[in-house]
Amino acid sequence: MSLPAKALVQAAANSGLRAVSVRHSSQAPKVALLGAAGGIGQPLGLLLKQDPLVAHLALYDVVNTPGVAADLSHIDSNAKVTAHTGPKELYAAVENADVIVIPAGVPRKPGMTRDDLFNTNAGIVRDLAAVIAKASPKALIAIITNPVNSTVPIASEVLKKAGVYDPKRVFGVTTLDVVRSQAFVAELKRLQSTVRIHTFLCFQGHDASKTVVPVVGGHAGITIIPLLSQVTPSTKFSEEEIAKLTPRIQDAGTEVVNAKAGAGSATLSMALAGARFANALVRGIKGQKNVQCAYVASDAVKGVEYFSTPVELGPNGVEKILGVGKVSAFEQKLIDASVPELNKNIAKGVAFVKGN
Repeated sequence: MSLPAKALVQAAANSGLRAVSVRHSSQAPKVALLGAAGGIGQPLGLLLKQDPLVAHLALYDVVNTPGVAADLSHIDSNAKVTAHTGPKELYAAVENADVIVIPAGVPRKPGMTRDDLFNTNAGIVRDLAAVIAKASPKALIAIITNPVNSTVPIASEVLKKAGVYDPKRVFGVTTLDVVRSQAFVAELKRLQSTVRIHTFLCFQGHDASKTVVPVVGGHAGITIIPLLSQVTPSTKFSEEEIAKLTPRIQDAGTEVVNAKAGAGSATLSMALAGARFANALVRGIKGQKNVQCAYVASDAVKGVEYFSTPVELGPNGVEKILGVGKVSAFEQKLIDASVPELNKNIAKGVAFVKGN
């Protein structure tokens, strides 16, 4: 996937595929999964194959795609599965796609930050975006490839160069931060419940499936900002709990990387988060508006071009940016501190495209 963008586009052109389509269908949604044979891609493909809203699941990778597709095609759900391998088949994978999910790239290893992945993964996202711009410019693009704070601006700049950029259609998937926050909050409150009498409200707060935690900012380190003041159902935290829970959420990815001891990074939880966000995009396309946190082009916070907040999804992608809402003084400090770091990440992504 690291071939130059021009080579990928030329390969697509040489394959004799028909002219660019701008289909954006709510009747039979096509989801393209780029990086389908990887550590995230395989479990993500499994979850997408089981999504009853997906009519066509197109799998793309540089190797091993036919085996993954054959395996998934034996599952008794209605989504049609197609396999696409290598640059010559990328165009067909994304053509007519309504949603394109991109987990392609290399995983983190112990001692690495998301930023350490930049050079390899930046080139992958740039090259994929160049073909998407030609083959499916109206698709909703969900980027999982790290560092998300930089890869979203990279994809955006490529689409701008091609004259097809729509800020409402490009997303950085930060759902994993939300999923982790909800799991950790529920775990903490469940533990506390063993030493106190339950109330009905308290009991609800202990159920991970009913706990909602907005996470704003970005998708790396200090830019990950869980809004514990806005947890639903309403949940009280001591200052000590907030001081411990916040950095755990921010560093949760490293927790998994270290636990896997060189065998990879978060794959199963990321697959769940990616499938959940892809489902939300498809529901939006079908007119079922819903709210998710996502890293998008946004004016929600002054002084930074991209920021994750709750957004309302609909047929056109982002229908409304809902902003950060009322935050605590502690959270506001975190937001303020995240802006310079995000600007550095964004500038690095933009410079990568303009310099290549």
